[in-house]
Amino acid sequence: MKIASIVGARPQFIKLAPLVRAIREHNKLKLKPKIEHLIIHTGQHYDYEMTKIFFDELEIPVPNHNLEVGSGTHGWQTGEMIKRAEAVLMTENPDWVVVYGDTNSTVAGALAAAKLHIPVAHIEAGLRSYNKKMPEEINRILADNCSNILFCPTENAVKNLKKEGFINIINNGKLVDLSSNKFPIISSRLPTVINVGDIMFDALIMNLSIAEKKSTILKKLNLKPNEYFLATVHRAENTDNPEKLKSIFEAFNKISRDNFKIILPLHPRVKKQLYKKIHPSNYLLILEPVSYLDMLVLEKHSRAILTDSGGVQKEAYFFHVPCISLREETEWVETVASGWNTLAGTDIEKIIYRVHNLKMGRSTFKYGDGHVAKRIVNIISREFI
Repeated sequence: MKIASIVGARPQFIKLAPLVRAIREHNKLKLKPKIEHLIIHTGQHYDYEMTKIFFDELEIPVPNHNLEVGSGTHGWQTGEMIKRAEAVLMTENPDWVVVYGDTNSTVAGALAAAKLHIPVAHIEAGLRSYNKKMPEEINRILADNCSNILFCPTENAVKNLKKEGFINIINNGKLVDLSSNKFPIISSRLPTVINVGDIMFDALIMNLSIAEKKSTILKKLNLKPNEYFLATVHRAENTDNPEKLKSIFEAFNKISRDNFKIILPLHPRVKKQLYKKIHPSNYLLILEPVSYLDMLVLEKHSRAILTDSGGVQKEAYFFHVPCISLREETEWVETVASGWNTLAGTDIEKIIYRVHNLKMGRSTFKYGDGHVAKRIVNIISREFI
């Protein structure tokens, strides 16, 4: 059996790592069928050093194919990915294509495979922010509608798909029981929706202890736990809007002038934007992008996190660190319902108010059990037997 994973951005490398490990274990145990796993890297995130660090830290094999697409407008980038992915898929002819998350690589991989009648599995299916101005929202919807198996991270994601007309829902949207060995039979005629849990929690469990041992980021930056804020900004809706980006940085500056230290690993997209025109205070520390292990340590020990990243919102929730989302809505609604995440948008006063009035959430958990990758491999492999 041949599975091709199509990835291109750092959050997807994180989601890929547990699947790589689960396939390795599947083959080590000599379970049937034996799985050949191809990795196709679109080159969406093309910074070689950062990509190499992620692959090395997460023990991901060197990609079998690198499409080397690079940056560009959404239409151009997605089109190039489809064209180049199609050529590779026609040569490799995998039994399944697996796509992850909500990037241009996700939708390009799903479309290229669907056009070639190769079954598609979408990991992190069913998420909705209901804001179609976000390119990620369009990508999610299209990828879901190209997929044969929709692996959802939460019950709420299953409900979203049910509202959109998906009818073949396994286990009534509840988490599939791994211990029972009763795995669903996938219909060849209808897309199948399954709640398997969140693969990012698998990744966190796999790597947190390693991060705590290997990362020296706190010592390097002279940081003490719970005495700094961590911030990330990368969403196009913020970085491509001069007014929103300016508001975010003005809020950061005002917060840092209150002697709250803010650590900001700077996304490459933001480097080209307004931050050069804004003079950071001494308490706003701007860094180059950091590795995954360093990011886990920074998140776990921060006083609070300010972000527009969906993945970082979840990781804050996993660590029970208060999160202030620099967005008006989120696809990870469970983090808000639990009280660990609050939405501030880009309004300066709202952001500052949230920082000065941090609240702890409730100890609820809705994102799986740390065995999501194994569950996914078991389900896909049974479809081949």
